[in-house]
Amino acid sequence: MKVGIVLSVAPSYSETFFISKIKGLMNSGFEVILFVQKNKSKFSICQVVEAPQVSINNFLWQSVKVCYTLTSFLICFPKRFLKFVKLERKINRPWIQIVKNLYNNIHLLKSHLDWVHFGFATIAIQSEHVPKTIGAKMAVSFRGYDLVLSPREDEDYYLNVWKNVDQVHSISNYLLKLAYDLKLPLKTPYKIIRPAIDHFRFKNEDVKSFETIQFLTIGRLHWIKGLKDTLEALHIIRNKGIKFSYTIIGDGPERNELIALIKQLELTRYVKLVGRKTHTEVINYFNNSTYYLQYSESEGFCNAVLEAQSMGLLCIVSDGGALPENVLNENTGWVVPSKQPYTLAKTISKVLNLSNKTKEVISLNAQVRVRDEFNLLVQQEQFKDFYHQNV
Repeated sequence: MKVGIVLSVAPSYSETFFISKIKGLMNSGFEVILFVQKNKSKFSICQVVEAPQVSINNFLWQSVKVCYTLTSFLICFPKRFLKFVKLERKINRPWIQIVKNLYNNIHLLKSHLDWVHFGFATIAIQSEHVPKTIGAKMAVSFRGYDLVLSPREDEDYYLNVWKNVDQVHSISNYLLKLAYDLKLPLKTPYKIIRPAIDHFRFKNEDVKSFETIQFLTIGRLHWIKGLKDTLEALHIIRNKGIKFSYTIIGDGPERNELIALIKQLELTRYVKLVGRKTHTEVINYFNNSTYYLQYSESEGFCNAVLEAQSMGLLCIVSDGGALPENVLNENTGWVVPSKQPYTLAKTISKVLNLSNKTKEVISLNAQVRVRDEFNLLVQQEQFKDFYHQNV
């Protein structure tokens, strides 16, 4: 079976989700081809096909390229050319957009595949008719960005995608429910395949000393991550005379606002914004931390929370999005209602006051669950079944 995975850019070798999926499929006898806009990482695990480049600053040269490319495609694949145009016109797409879609999807339209799997729902837009044109089945994966941020103002955002998809993959029940809210038909076949991590890499070597209070958060500095509420909660903790350190790994549009808030809340001595870090550096931060905070307003799932649990950190998360599927309240960590900094502060205080034995039990519960339920081998088997599932 031949599967084409469509991404905007080729994954880096630290992106275990796609790397594991591709390797697992290839080891199971699948032929996998990666279709991307650019292969910046020089990805070579499987065949990589790049989309035709667009010359933004040279209209004349781009026009020549488009004419040559589409004429060649019409000569070599006349039936596909006409079928694609017919499907596009059936939904009243403007001719200029059809020309753009033909050119931008030409690397896919020339291929011979059994499945076209769009790695994100957003990149399936304007490519919805490609699978049907080439006689392949269409699959789409959901991520938090796809369903939480992209379509916020338009419930019909994915209407043409839903009309053409054969099967969907969601990383959580939460995202599947959001897709239904965005008019995904209930009859559409689906499979929940949750993220997985390399638990040999994210492994706790030593028993944590929870007496040292070192908080950690990893994520983009964006409003959806709930970092302002997290800082408000830690301001309350500090006013109780509790000494701690808090490291935030990541960068983003709210950096300057967070710096100002840290100063306003008199947390400068306690909080560090350290920017982006490599995977090796992140593991070092996990090793040197004891508590993990992810008080996001919404998460599609959140790999960082899985990694933190696997490394033995005690995790306190919000109930935003799929986080309650990630952390089991008072079993593998604590789940707190989002956007309530006082409640978060109260929970942090409660956790800090638990006995070391109780903390160790929770930490071990989390490590065992991540190892058993979120490992790469389980994920690989699930993806193999995904393509064999009768749709």
